[in-house]
Amino acid sequence: MKVAVVTAVRGRTAHLRAQLAGLAQSTERADHHVIVAVDDNKVAAAVRPGDSRTEVVPMKSNTRRLPIAAARNLGAQRAIDRGAELLIFLDVDCIPASAMVTAYRRAAEHPDHRQALLCGPVTYLAADADLSRLESLTAPHPARPAPADGCIEDCTQYELFWSLSFAVTPTIWQRTGGFCTDYTGYGGEDTDFGQSAATAGIAMRWVGGAHAFHQFHPVSDPPTEHLDDIVENAKLFHRRWGWWPMHGWLNAFEEQGLIIRDRAGRPDIVPRAHITASDPGRTR
Repeated sequence: MKVAVVTAVRGRTAHLRAQLAGLAQSTERADHHVIVAVDDNKVAAAVRPGDSRTEVVPMKSNTRRLPIAAARNLGAQRAIDRGAELLIFLDVDCIPASAMVTAYRRAAEHPDHRQALLCGPVTYLAADADLSRLESLTAPHPARPAPADGCIEDCTQYELFWSLSFAVTPTIWQRTGGFCTDYTGYGGEDTDFGQSAATAGIAMRWVGGAHAFHQFHPVSDPPTEHLDDIVENAKLFHRRWGWWPMHGWLNAFEEQGLIIRDRAGRPDIVPRAHITASDPGRTR
């Protein structure tokens, strides 16, 4: 099975270098690594000269809000065009465990799982994590399933899908329709993708041993630096699916007075910066 890894990047060159090092040290190398460089001409310099397995695909967006959905779709199509039989999507912040590629490939080759959306456990690393002993730090995020190595767990909670690390065959990718490119910026596009998979009747499985490690970078909780993106993407998601994603963040934003909801209780999410004195009908 010809395996391709797809990564989208803008401005995370140091994290990309660590990911590339992890892929190079895998017990089973991917056949192809498509890196979609969004408005970032420094990405090519991170690739080792002569690395024929890695391809940097430039993408111009001319927008502040990162078009992550469109970038992943572009990378997937490039990989398929090059003959990929399994697509592994890996967030640029993630370093693969040495057995990640093998674990995904074996799951995809199994007749019970090849038609499924395959998800891998992710460990969030501390700022002082020693990357030289990475796999000893394995502690998967507790909010997601984490089967034992070699085990595969069925899951019907599609809202748990995340795009940090997952794998699909081209057939399943095409059935999902890819990521909805109406999403730009931070948040929502992966939850939307999970719903598309559910609607298409695609099973979701969590693959034990397909570990990845999310490198540390400073964030706020809730991520107020992404307030506008999250609000706009939440509205888009609600229009498409009829319920509100990222509710923990939205509730926290409301508690901090950063957004409000209308008097009738309908979750009409509005950034406080957009509220004026001429809009007296809006209250917290």
